[in-house]
Amino acid sequence: MFDQLKQIQELKRLQDSMKQERETVQKKGITVIVNGALEVERIILNPALGQAEQERVLADCINEAQRTIQKRMAKTMMGAGSALKGLF
Repeated sequence: MFDQLKQIQELKRLQDSMKQERETVQKKGITVIVNGALEVERIILNPALGQAEQERVLADCINEAQRTIQKRMAKTMMGAGSALKGLF
């Protein structure tokens, strides 16, 4: 029981830590910042691009940022796997 409580506390600590992560992607003057909760925190557009180009590049930036942060979170969780063993 005590071990499970420690594991739950460790999981909560990991989740809080991951929420603090940030990923910034820049392409063609467009910048997107995504946090560890996979929420878009900031978008900076490039007014020199047309609307269709901005939409395409923006989607690419968001997708890349989310993929990158998901991979980083997966590595973190895999590294913590032994500490969380038996919890799930």
